Amino acid sequence: MNVRRRHISGIAVTAAAALGLGTLSACSSDSAAAGNTDKFDVVASFYPMQYLAQQIGGEHVNVTTLTEPGQEPHDLELSAKQTAEMGEADAVLYLKSLQPAVDEAITQSDVQTKIDAATLTTLEDHGSVEHDHAGGEHAEEEHAEEKHSEEEEHALDPHVWLDPVKYAEIAEGVAKAFEKADPDHAADYRKNADALAKKLAGLNTAYKEGLANTDTKVFFTNHAAFGYLAERYGLTQEAINGLDPESEPSPARIKELQEEAKADGVTTVFYETLVSDKTAKTLAKDAGLKTDVLDPLEGITDKSKGDDYLAVMESNLKALEAALGAK
Repeated sequence: MNVRRRHISGIAVTAAAALGLGTLSACSSDSAAAGNTDKFDVVASFYPMQYLAQQIGGEHVNVTTLTEPGQEPHDLELSAKQTAEMGEADAVLYLKSLQPAVDEAITQSDVQTKIDAATLTTLEDHGSVEHDHAGGEHAEEEHAEEKHSEEEEHALDPHVWLDPVKYAEIAEGVAKAFEKADPDHAADYRKNADALAKKLAGLNTAYKEGLANTDTKVFFTNHAAFGYLAERYGLTQEAINGLDPESEPSPARIKELQEEAKADGVTTVFYETLVSDKTAKTLAKDAGLKTDVLDPLEGITDKSKGDDYLAVMESNLKALEAALGAK
């Protein structure tokens, strides 16, 4: 059970569907949100998939997203209308295990091209992942009643988009899928994919160089989303596990993190834009640390430090450089 889950009302889901409808050019069909346009209609499960579809598809695609801007992706519940609209699309692009409601809908959907980003790179087990923030014994108790297959899925960290190298691998797979499904525009998809690959390679180089020489390699975050990024650039992510974002850390956990902060030269507790900063600020105050935003890029809102994937990743790099004492 995800301790961060909050109930999403029908109003919010309806608003998300309405938002999707509102972003499209005028069409006579009620199912225009996901399909029946004169373009290659792609339904993306959440922002990192939406960004890939838009960058690779360019002018030839009509992209809609199932996750409303500002909505925590894991909380997503699909309306019957959204599920029906998905079946009208030419392709659906998603990341299996991140959003159970989406996985279920796609399994039941007859959409012709189903692109699972999780199959386009290698997922790894980083211990505490999004689905079991509780960690340790508490998480094991919560998961005990779940099916074994679900536990296996939950053991793999889904946050691959935060590693530019793995994200580029996914982008290449998406491009090939687009080329196969819409061969009339294959040349443009290839050209767009190559341009995106160069941007992601540049981002990877910036991270490698920016984080190569730092005072510390350890950073604190209240969300264990940065395992791939940490592994790629030789860092250590220390997540504040077992806590609801709205609650305060236990005295024992505060003491443990205070000691680690001193031992490893940690200066900053990171929080994110889509959940409360209360936990991070409580820990920071008690441990004498600063706070800053490290965005897991699950969605772009007016609080995001950038208006797209690349801009926010560059902002994240600056935040890490400052927190880690980059030379």
